[in-house]
Parts: sequence; C-alpha cells; structure tokens
Amino acid sequence: MDFFIKGINKLIKPSHEICGCKRYNYICFAIRFKQNFKNWTSGNDDIDKFIQNAQLSAHENVKEVLEWILYDRFYDIEYIANKKVYKANWIDGNIKCWDYEKQDWGRNNNIIVTLKELNDPKIITLEFMDEIKIDHKFYGITQNPETKRYMMILNDKCKKCKYMCSSIHFQQNFKNWTSGNNDIDNFIQDTQLSAHKNVKEALEWIPFDRFYDIEYIANKKVYKANWIDGNLSVWEDYRKRNNNIIVTLEELNDPKIITLEFMNEIKIDHELYGVTQNPETKCYMMVLNDKCKNCEYLCNSIHFQQNFKNWTSGNNDIDNFIQYTQLSAHGNAEEALEWIPYDKFNNIENIFGKTYRANWIDGKISYWNYSRRNWWRNKNMIVFLKGLDSPKDFTSEFMNEFKIDHNFCGITQNPETKNYVMVLNYKCRKCNDICNAIHFQQNFKNWTSGNDDVDKFIQDTQLSAHIDYEVFENALEWIPFDRFNNIEKSRFDEAYKANWIDGHIYKWNDKNQNWERKKQNMIVTLKILNNSKNIVLEFMNEINKSNGITQNPETKNYMMVLNDECKKCKYTCNAIRFQQNFKDWTSDNDDIDKFIQNAQLSAHKNVKEALEWIPYDRFYDIEYIANKKVYKSNWIDGNISVWGGWDYRKQDWERNNNIVIVTLKELNDPKIITLEFMNEIKIDHEFYGITQNPETKCYMMVLNDKCKNCKYICNSIHFQQNFKNWTSGNNDIDNFIQDTRLSAHKNVKKALEWMPYNRFSNISKNNKAKWIDGCISEWNSKSRNWKRVNQNMIVTFKELDNSKNITLELTKMIGRLYGITQNPGTKNYMMVLNDKCRICDYICNTIHFQQNFENWTSGNDDIDKLIRDTQLLVHNNNHAVFKIVLEWIPYDRFYDIKYIAKGGFGKVYRASWIDGYIISWKDNCWNRYNKNMFVALKSLDNSKNVTLEFMNEVTLHNKGKMNNAFIIGFYGITQDPETKNYMMVLDYAEDGSLRNYLDKEYNKLKWNKKIDYIYDIIIGLEHIHEKELIHRDLHIGNILKLKYDTTITDLGLCKPANYIESENAKNNVYGVLPYIAPEILRGQNYTKAADIYSFGIIMYEVISGLPPYYDLSHDRNLAIKICKGLRPRFNIKVPQLIVYLIKRCLDADPLNRPIAREVKDIINKWRCKPEELQAQIKEADINNDSLNNSIPSTSLGLSYKTHSEAIYTSRLLDLNNLPEPKNSDDYYEQNDNIISMKFSESLQIDISQLNINLRD
Repeated sequence: MDFFIKGINKLIKPSHEICGCKRYNYICFAIRFKQNFKNWTSGNDDIDKFIQNAQLSAHENVKEVLEWILYDRFYDIEYIANKKVYKANWIDGNIKCWDYEKQDWGRNNNIIVTLKELNDPKIITLEFMDEIKIDHKFYGITQNPETKRYMMILNDKCKKCKYMCSSIHFQQNFKNWTSGNNDIDNFIQDTQLSAHKNVKEALEWIPFDRFYDIEYIANKKVYKANWIDGNLSVWEDYRKRNNNIIVTLEELNDPKIITLEFMNEIKIDHELYGVTQNPETKCYMMVLNDKCKNCEYLCNSIHFQQNFKNWTSGNNDIDNFIQYTQLSAHGNAEEALEWIPYDKFNNIENIFGKTYRANWIDGKISYWNYSRRNWWRNKNMIVFLKGLDSPKDFTSEFMNEFKIDHNFCGITQNPETKNYVMVLNYKCRKCNDICNAIHFQQNFKNWTSGNDDVDKFIQDTQLSAHIDYEVFENALEWIPFDRFNNIEKSRFDEAYKANWIDGHIYKWNDKNQNWERKKQNMIVTLKILNNSKNIVLEFMNEINKSNGITQNPETKNYMMVLNDECKKCKYTCNAIRFQQNFKDWTSDNDDIDKFIQNAQLSAHKNVKEALEWIPYDRFYDIEYIANKKVYKSNWIDGNISVWGGWDYRKQDWERNNNIVIVTLKELNDPKIITLEFMNEIKIDHEFYGITQNPETKCYMMVLNDKCKNCKYICNSIHFQQNFKNWTSGNNDIDNFIQDTRLSAHKNVKKALEWMPYNRFSNISKNNKAKWIDGCISEWNSKSRNWKRVNQNMIVTFKELDNSKNITLELTKMIGRLYGITQNPGTKNYMMVLNDKCRICDYICNTIHFQQNFENWTSGNDDIDKLIRDTQLLVHNNNHAVFKIVLEWIPYDRFYDIKYIAKGGFGKVYRASWIDGYIISWKDNCWNRYNKNMFVALKSLDNSKNVTLEFMNEVTLHNKGKMNNAFIIGFYGITQDPETKNYMMVLDYAEDGSLRNYLDKEYNKLKWNKKIDYIYDIIIGLEHIHEKELIHRDLHIGNILKLKYDTTITDLGLCKPANYIESENAKNNVYGVLPYIAPEILRGQNYTKAADIYSFGIIMYEVISGLPPYYDLSHDRNLAIKICKGLRPRFNIKVPQLIVYLIKRCLDADPLNRPIAREVKDIINKWRCKPEELQAQIKEADINNDSLNNSIPSTSLGLSYKTHSEAIYTSRLLDLNNLPEPKNSDDYYEQNDNIISMKFSESLQIDISQLNINLRD
C-alpha cells in the first residue's frame, strides 16, 4: 500500500472540487481556468504551477489572474534602453469577464503593455508577485522564442490610485508627441499625470492640422476654429471625445509663463484644453473655450454665443434683443429667441391682416445635443408670423406681454416687403403651454363640414380637449366620407355600418407633429343627423360613444360616427362584435337566426355562451355513427377561443383552429330550439352552433361531448373520441382499456393504452424494450393531441395469460401498467409495464441504473455486485448522485493517460475522462458534468483476479466519501485492457500533502489558518467515525492541502469499528511510527481513540510546523520511549488551550482521549468565540518574538534537518514486549508544553533486555 500513500497524496481532491467550486457552490472563474490547463504550458513546471495557482484563486475576480501568453500575440515590440524593458501592443488584451454567449473570456483588446525579463523562474512566489503588484498590473508571463527568456507582462499602476488610472494612460503616450519646447512638454505632462480620475483636468498637445475654419477675430487678437477631434470626455477602452467643437486659439507670448497659477487664472473664464503651435508663425497658442461666468461651465448661453457670428437680422436692435435672450438661456434653451431665415418656412398662408400661418421646417429648439454638437429641434411645427411695426418696440416688457398668449420662437424678415416678422405659436391660457386644444386649433383651417353649426360644434369639443384623456373622451372630428369602406345599411334601423380606415385619435406625437391613432379599420355606426341646427341635443341623446361627424356626398345628409357600445357594459363588448356581423350570415330560417343572435347578444363577457351559424363546408371527414344516429366530423375553424377573444389587429375572433372533433346531430324541428332546449342540450354537451346539410336540407346542431362528471371536456372525452381509431382485436382487452380511459378525468396516469408493437424498439430476450412514443402527460389544446414525455423509455413486457381472467390479471398490475400490445409473430398479448421503485413509488434513479445492468459488466461478479449495490442506493432524483454511486467505466472513455507514480502494490496514472460524472437523470439519459475532466486511475498489481485488499479499499472508500466533503471523490472502476488490472477512478489533484505545504508556507501562516486546517481534519475524521469506521493510518502524509480546505485521503486500511484483527496479525502494525498510538504499538486492536491519538500528533505538527520526532531515529528505542510517555515538545510558546487539547488527544489511556465530536466542538468554539484563545495567542506571539530558538527558516520555507532514520512513510512494524503505556509523571500538572523538559531529559530506558524486531 506504500505507493498509494505517496501517489494519492498528490493526486486526489474531494468531489466538490471537480463538480464546481466548493467555496461558491457553482462554476466560478477558477473552474473555467482549470478546465483549460491541458491546453497550454510554458515549458517550465515552476511557471506553470505559479500561473495555475493564481488562476485557481480567481473565484469571482479575474482582475488578479495571470495567464501564459504566446509571444506572437504581441506586436510593435520596442526596446526601452534605460529601463531594460520592452513596450508592446498586446493583441488580445487582458481578461475582463466571462462571455457566456461565446463561452470564452471577454477581453480589453489591443492594450499597451511592458515586457520585463524574468531572470530566474524559481523566484516567482506569492511574495514576489505581491511585490511586483505594488507598482504594476501583472497580466502574465510569455517567452521570447529567440532568446528563450521568460518575460513578465506588466502595466504600470498608479501609486496613488493603486490601479491603471487616466494618468497612466496619458503617461504611456508621452513618447508619441512633443511640442518642441521642454517647458510646455513638462507642463502638459504634469497636468496629465495629475488627472487620475478626471481627464478634464488634463491638457493636451494638439497638432495644428487638427483645426479647420480658422478665423482671426481682430478686436480680440484671437482666432476661432473648429477642432476636429474635440476634447476628451472620459477614458474608456479608447479615448472618448466631443468631436468638432468650436474653440478659441489665443497666442501664448512666453511659454515660460505657463504655470499652475497661470492655468488657474485662465480657467476662471475659460475651459483650457491644451496647447498648439502655428507652423507658419511658430507661435504657441492656448486652445480655449469660453466658460459661462454664471454657470461655470459650457451652458446653453455659450453655445448660442459661439454662433453669433453666423447670423444677423440686419438690424442692431433686433440682433441685440435676440442675443440678450440667448445669453439669458443658461439652463432652458426654450427661453431663447432665434433669428430665423424666411426660407425656413413653407406653406405660408395669410390668416387675417398682418398675421400668417406657416410650417417651420426646422422647428423650435428643445435642448443641446452633445453627440451631434447641435440643437435638438421639434421639426415641421405650425407657427404664426405676425408683422412687427417697429423693431425698436422690442423690450423685455413687450416680450413678456406677448408670452401671455404665445410661445415666442424668434424673428424673421419677409424678403419682399422687408418687414420684420415675429414667429409665434399660440399658447393655451388654461394650460400655459401648447396643449392638445392648440394642436386641434392649428388644424381648423384644414377642414370644414360646409356647415357653420357643425364646424363650431366640433371645434368646441376639440378646444375642450386639453389633456390626452379628454382627446379620446371629448373631442370629435370631421371625418371625410371616403375614410369609410364596406358601408352597408343596417337591417334593423336607418343607420349604416362601416369600417373606419383611420381609427380614432389617441394622443399627439411631438416627433411626427401629428395625431397617433388606434383601432384602424374599426367598425362604426353612421347615424343620420336629423337636425344640424340642434346638434348638441341630438348628441346628448345618443347613448353610444361619438367619434365625429361625416357627410354622405350623395344624400348630403350629415351623419354621426358612433361606436357600438353595449348599454349593459358601457363599451364595445363581445355582444356588439357579434351584432356587427349579423348581416354577414343567415341560416335562411328566422327561428334559428333569432335563436343564434339571442345567444350571441347575451355573450357580453363570455364567448362560451354564444352559438354560431357554421357553413357546412367548414367540416370534413364526416362519418355516420349508426348506433347513435349522429355524425362525427372535423371542424376546420374550431370554436371561438375563451381566452383569446377578439383580435383587435385582425378585427376577428381568435379560434381553437387546429381541427376540433365535433358531433353533428340532426335537429328535427327548428321551432323547438328555445333557451330551455339549449340548456338541456348543454347538460351533456358543449353546444357550438348550428349548420345545415346542403343535400338533405336538415339543420344540425354542432356539439361536443361533455363529461357528466366534470361538466367540461376532460381527458376522458378526448380518449373517448379516439376509441374508433384503435382496437386490440379482443373485446375484453378493449373494454378494459376503455374503462381506464373513461375514468381518467383529471389524471391521465390512470389511463391505459393500446400500443402497436411497431412502436417499440430494441426488444431484448429478457422482455425489455424501448417505447418510442413515451407515456401520455397531458392534453395539448393547441395541437389537439396528447403531449408525451419520456420518449424511448425502457419498459418491460409481461405475457398476458389468456386462459385466466384477463380483467383480474390486468387489475393486479394497475400502477405499473402503461398499456397492452400484441406480438405479431406469436399473437400473444403482452402487458407493457414500468419498473416502478417499491420504495419511491415512481421511476427513481435506482430504476434507471437497474435498467442498464445488462449493458455492462466488469468481468468480475464481485465488482459488478459492488457497483450495482451503490447504484441501487440512489433513490432520490437529486444532483448528489455522484456522492454515492459508482460506475463501471470502459477504459476507452479515458484519453491522455499518463503514468504518474509507482509503489510497492501498483501504479497511479493521470487521465482525461471524456464523459465526466453523473449528476442527474434528464431526457431519458444521464446528465453529466465536467466533461474531459482530469481523474486519477489507481491500480493494484495483479488485481485481475481482484484481491481482497482492492475490494476492501473500494468498499470502504465509497462508504467514507458519502456526504463527506473531506474525503476524496471516487467515481467508479475501470480495467486496463493490457494488464487486466482493475483501477479505481478518483479525483485528480496537483497539490501535495499538508506536510509539503507546511515546509513551504508555514512562516506565512497565521494562527487562524492553522486552526482552520485542523478543524477541517477533525470534521473529516468525525464523519468517518460516525459511519462506524476507523481510518487506521492517519498521518500528515494522508492529509491533502487544498486551496481552502484540508482533506483526509487514503482509506486503504480503513476498517469497521467492530473489526477484530486475526490472532497472527496482532503484533503486525502498519503505519508511520510517530503517529501510532502506544496501545497499537503493543498489539491491541485499532479503535476510534487510536485515530484521535494520530490526530493529536497532526495537531502538534500543524501548530509547530515540524514533523514529530524529526531529529530521532524511528526505531525500537523511539517506540519504547513513546510507551513510557515521550511526546513531541514545542520549541515555541503555544496557547495553553491548544496545548491542553493536544495533551488530551495524546493521553496514554485511550479512555481518557476525547471523541471526534468533542474535539470538533472545542475547535469550533475557538473559531466562533475566540476571545480567550486570542488573549493567549497575543501573549504567545510576544514571547515568540523575543525567542532566539524560533523555528529556523529560509526564503524557500522551513529549514530543519531530518534524522537519516526518521521514516514518514507507512510500513510494516513487527513489535512485541513493549512496556505498558503511561503518561509522564507531571503530564497534567503544567500546560506550557505537552511534556516537561525535566521529564524529557530524565527519560532513560534500558533497552538491552528488550527484544524488538523493527523491520522496514
């Protein structure tokens, strides 16, 4: 077993590490990195391990992760001599997040990085990385293929911000520009280096060719220009800019004057963007923008001001007045007036006097659009142009007076008359805004009814519709007659029915400057308006909602356009929809028409109450059923949907139109159809309507059978309608199946089926088969068929003995019975049964496993039984299957099989498992997780005949792992096809044992970490003991150090707690001498207390950092001393609480040792309520800091010299005649150490008379 102890320590992880991250219980970033380990290597084990460790710690934050980066992913590599590093562009860029859609990492592409040579790969440790990260962002490692040197991929990090802030991005660009003047360069760079979070604080060097339309402004001795790029806004993946902005270029007389004070002075009145140089004059120039003194930023008034040069009215008074309003519009641009060229108006029309109506193409300013660098406008708005008698009249008082009734937009000039004109928009005095009433009013000129009374009535309703609600409720329209189609006179009164093409007004759309409408092609009633002089009274008497007025161009009659509103419902309900269609159908029988119409007129909210007239050609496959004197048929359209109702878009009814099976029953006398008659029919039927056979002229009711029990069309009715489509050929069987179906009102599981034999596949000799269709789940109303589940499910055939009572035999199988089929070859009827679990009463996981037993074998009955036994335990259909079950895994499901280690009993390999492990049953197959995962294959030499040791380890290993996150994951068994040796399939791990970890990392461990490690170990041991098992070989080499846990491994010697050693094995002890309890050394049977002793030694080792008795020979002398009371001693100060617990665990009397649960509770208390322990730790730390004999160490970890005969691998020890175990005389008298120095020095044992055979 020695090779297992060496190999498994390095190879095994607990199951949660593979299925997902234990820390976060899902597939975190660390798992995604881990799945890719096989796809890359640096060619250097130290670098690979360092990168992998960094990736495995990146659970939720990829910012700290490292990568191996191929050298060909860099370009523009440039050597920086004075720093002995390189600058380069990284094509892919660093990882920023996981892209679930692409199933790959999302990256910041094409970033600038630094490549710095790594002189010695062995120096890369956590401390080294932390040191690098002080000044840099560390992305990963690459290798120059020419020099073979490894290089770190870095990016400078801001010392102030601790990340790559804006100042770093600026700094990386310093080499790409210069002003040609050191003072200016230094000043600009200083501003950029101080712009950590706000790029607006930074200045730029701006090449002069980035400006255009440069214009000299004489009186100010400056220039105006358009800056193509615009100023920096924010720093993103690329610099984001406000393109094409207007700036001022002001000459800088002396570059030496630009200081921080100078810049701050300039910034009082300006935004300062940077510096440029005129290539002709060689003068340096500041690039500025005016800042509003009031707002202290570029507000609306500045945007207006920058445009003053681009317009003039030709009149100073008007120019000054407009500019005054614009300069006052700091926060609200709508307060400003504009100079509007006259050609920006069209459709100019005189209203009265000097007032004109026009369309303003551009529309009024709303706000400044920063992305377009222009004003956002309400285009194509209607405005009024009113002549201005004298431009000198313009004052604030004059404008305020006009604003009472108007929105004042600006001024224009008629180019013919040269008259100045105000551009106005009327404002509602009630709303103090341009409300709906104004929009209506502006359109008054575009329509007329030809009748003043009608016009005034409509206009009055529109002028009262201020808000949106009032538009729909109050406002009427003049509607041209050609906006109606399908106009037809009503059969009941003098009104007409028509389709209104446009539909009614809903609300005003500012963007389109028009009305939004709803319910296009709605049906309306056109009712003649008898007296156009008394419109108000006539409309008031009208009960239906009015939309407007129209005029018949032929009769010249004015007509009200009305909605058909139900008097009962006060809206257009179902009854009205039906009523609007009365003209489109007739049965040619007044009684039937009236009966159907009455039914429809009562269906206000529930269309189920309505009947229809259904043309006979809407039925097909009409079949006469003689014994019932009715017909069965398929109805193409189907009945009106209860849930769908009226489709406003199609202006028609939603239907269940996937072919409904109906019954056609002759109606002997149409006069008998009354409400009472219909109610009587509806007791047993769904009554859809009436049709007429065109040949016989008989009227027929269109019905559907209704279940008397359920009072609706339940499952039993759907089954019943299909009875004619199948038969078994045996009346008893048919009757039995039909009876089960007729009783399946709400639960289809009660129903049996007749199954054609050709619906089964893969029929085996043991009467197993795959049922292609699967069992019925529920009725699908949309497809008008049964919905099925578990297609291709496995079923069992059982022959039906025809000599017996069929009904009795079938009844016995109810619950397991899906249905009946017939073998066409033998003509035997066969029951189709499910394999229902007797415990779960459904098809659970055990059944799915059991159904597959015949499809595999290991070739060994004992192994087959072992695997099957585990599979028969997993009843619950949950995701913890893998924690219990084992599989037989064919060897060809592994690839990349690599030899790892060899021991005295066999070999260990690493492999990739194609399928991954089972987590649940889904879609008639096992759902698996972590495909192509790494596993360890652990074999025993010459195990083709399966040794007892192999079977013992498999059995107890599987028992130990159940519900225990601190035992290695175990998935199944396979067989090497060449050697025929059986192999355990286990979790694979790259980390070593806890001992290896302590050697490297002990000096960095804090007390809380040490306590966490021993806590994990005792939890694992407690779980083992709770299962009435004993580990029997517990030592630190069998403890695996994971990222966040410590885990117990290697259960090869694990035995039941009541196991008794054979007499000839009593004196043969197997294990690592320092960890073996003294009573075991003397040949007694293993107990749980012996494991506790081993745990006490491990606890000492974790706290001290040193292996037990590392400086002594592990020989018979040490065994004697241990029995006499020798225990390891601390050479550091340790809290007394910890020392006391260790002493109890190492007590010579097993009965005095605590049980695992008690130990766990004590350590957990230290973790949860650490006050007392923390006080002792603080005292111990002070003491240890002053000690000269602290644990020796180097930069590589602990430094201690192990005795040449100190052996820490398990071996067979043949011991006898050892002294009776005892504690030291002063064992519990002091708690400063495990044993006193006095006892340790005085311990002298005469060993010359003892005959101890210790063999390796």
